[in-house]
Amino acid sequence: MRGLFFLFCGIVAILSADPLPSWNEGPNKQAILKFVEESARIPVNERIAVFDQDGTLWVEQPLYTQVFFALDSIKALADKHPSWKNEEPFKTILEGRYSDFKNFTAADIEQIMIYTHSGMSTDEYADQVKKWLETARHPRYNRPFTSLIYQPMLEVIHLLKKNDFDVHIVSGGGQEFIRAYAEKVYGIPPQNVIGTAGKLQYHYNEGHPFLKKLPEILFVDDKTGKPESISLFIGRRPVAAFGNSVGDQQMLEWTQGGFPPRLEMLVHHDDPIREYAYGPDSKIGRFSEALMHEALREGWHVISMKNDWKQIFPEESN
Repeated sequence: MRGLFFLFCGIVAILSADPLPSWNEGPNKQAILKFVEESARIPVNERIAVFDQDGTLWVEQPLYTQVFFALDSIKALADKHPSWKNEEPFKTILEGRYSDFKNFTAADIEQIMIYTHSGMSTDEYADQVKKWLETARHPRYNRPFTSLIYQPMLEVIHLLKKNDFDVHIVSGGGQEFIRAYAEKVYGIPPQNVIGTAGKLQYHYNEGHPFLKKLPEILFVDDKTGKPESISLFIGRRPVAAFGNSVGDQQMLEWTQGGFPPRLEMLVHHDDPIREYAYGPDSKIGRFSEALMHEALREGWHVISMKNDWKQIFPEESN
């Protein structure tokens, strides 16, 4: 009898375990749990969930992680390009004048990306990203960028996958950049990552085939590009979408256009103590007033980082 009692207690503990322990109790947590419960009505092959990355799954301030990678790559290449000491935009980067980055033109950014994101094979590029992530630290937190992922969103991803959802990242960031770490960091395999993509070209090196990254953009996976890429690469309309900025608006609209149950959520960065607070005036992750009005009008759930999340990041482990 005693053994049966402890077995019963163990079963109760498992069944009552909170799948979202980093979320405070409230409407947004309940909306997620209710959606997952109702998703039993959705055929398994139609359970598609899409997540933006920057600002939705990890920190995007004061600069996108990929931008930090590009800047460090320029510094690493500087010895081979001595003229950069007097040429913009390289001069500003090498002098570390981060406040002047906002003055970079589209042509400046294009030059940076050409030198740091093309001219090598896809495998070489992935290796560069992985090695950089091993040592790079965020300037505010002095922690690896891959440790600055949002614990509450990891719990949502885990809960969805546990309930047979096919989870995808749909990001304005570089597709090859995210694919280099997405499986290790989020548990999302590279084939489930859609991002802004550059053109590739098939080559041979002593008879061995490889794909070379070219200095040309194939498509930009932002704003209207997100539903377009979802249709092209996934082939089904999502039933759940998570974003944080105007770049995700059309992805949530596209998700809303399907049959219920559906879930559309936006992360609102309103916690300057634990993370950052920014909104309509931010050049990175802009959450415009128009987007807020649309969210309220359409019944999208706006996640308050300050009020909804008990914990922002996983416990640090270096």
